[in-house]
Amino acid sequence: MVFSSSLFLLAFLPIFLLIYLVIPYKWKNYWALTASVAFYAWGAPKFIFVLFASTLIDFSFIKYGFNSKHSKKIFWISILLNVALLCYFKYANFFVENFNQALLSLGFESVSWTRVALPIGISFFTFQKISYLVDVYRKVQQPLKKFSDHLLYVILFPQLIAGPIVRYNEIAQEITDRKDQMNPNNRLLGLFRFAIGLGKKVIIANVLGKEADILFGANYEALNSAQVWYATICYTFQIYFDFSGYSDMAIGLGKMMGFNFPENFKNPYTAKSVTEFWRRWHITLSNWMRDYLYIPLGGNRVTKVRLYTNLWIVFLISGLWHGASWTFVFWGAYHGFFLVIERLFLAKLYAKIPSVIRIVITFFLVMIGWIFFRADSFEQAWYFVQKMFEFQIQPSIWKDKAMLAILFASLFAFYGAIPKVEKWQKHMLNRKLNYTLSTLYPILSLILIAISISIITTTNFNPFIYFRF
Repeated sequence: MVFSSSLFLLAFLPIFLLIYLVIPYKWKNYWALTASVAFYAWGAPKFIFVLFASTLIDFSFIKYGFNSKHSKKIFWISILLNVALLCYFKYANFFVENFNQALLSLGFESVSWTRVALPIGISFFTFQKISYLVDVYRKVQQPLKKFSDHLLYVILFPQLIAGPIVRYNEIAQEITDRKDQMNPNNRLLGLFRFAIGLGKKVIIANVLGKEADILFGANYEALNSAQVWYATICYTFQIYFDFSGYSDMAIGLGKMMGFNFPENFKNPYTAKSVTEFWRRWHITLSNWMRDYLYIPLGGNRVTKVRLYTNLWIVFLISGLWHGASWTFVFWGAYHGFFLVIERLFLAKLYAKIPSVIRIVITFFLVMIGWIFFRADSFEQAWYFVQKMFEFQIQPSIWKDKAMLAILFASLFAFYGAIPKVEKWQKHMLNRKLNYTLSTLYPILSLILIAISISIITTTNFNPFIYFRF
């Protein structure tokens, strides 16, 4: 079940919210947990038991082991179990396939292997589980006393399968006490934020995603330069509006429930460098990698060689985290390369270039990276990159509906570069509503939701791209 499905919008969400709002406060966590279990089990009924078991092990280790003399050993065992679970389900097929390829190249027979199914959202909830272990071990936050509350933190449905990655210290207090956050103002802001995210996903991302899928799924050797540019631009905007749309919906749902989830995107295509891009794109992943991987590796307190090596390690892992494919690893290395050379010399050169040109350069570099992120093979990716630089003049193949979506996508992706727009965005999404806005926000929200539902019910294209993650 995904947020942009008719089942979720017309059945699951209205029923959940109606009951959540009317039941006594002491039962809200139990109802949220029940709904979250149902939400996950709908798409992955077998894996709900894996999630239960691993979460119970974490809870037991923390409750009975973290205050013992063996706390450090138990902590590392807990971390390794979670990493092992992620590696088995997400990367076992990848490693076996590569191992078999190596065997065949040496003249040996390949080993037989039953493919492992990928649990939905395992990358996201594994990082959240590790966050809980680390924050409790470091005594940043006290552990939750009830297993049901601990499970709720891990499986809370708004952010379970597509983020943002919510670290334990960010919502620890709200798990047990969020009365002050459960007010009409937050519910209206949450509804508005959810509607914006749904509109991003359905009105923009789905339209462009359909075009991107057609061309990325075609015989790439038959594509011309114009088609390659068209496919790349469509996917560049699809991935942003799809991912940020889901994050908006998650943040909005959380706010309606009394939770304050962290922001995950901040106009990333207005970045003036790749370094800045990663401060704006998938912010919760960047911060997680920084605090739980980069800093423990030494952060900036090491030699330059070690610092650059650490950056590469972090981004290679980031690439592999996104998907079990060498193209994802290359994508991570690609971004790591630009982060290193920006620290070495490129940042000084950028300082002499006007901001608009820096935005264009960064957007182009990111767009090249998305080709490897989306392509099914290196051969396809390299062909796309080669064709992009041919700049052949050819008849237009760009469709009117997609062109309109690209126009809106460009507007909403880049208008954040205008001075004070970001400050205005933050104010509009978090302000205290007066009487006029308390009327206007729900009207705008319902209009966006109605348009989105009408599109969903009249089309059969509504992809969930996070199945790859």
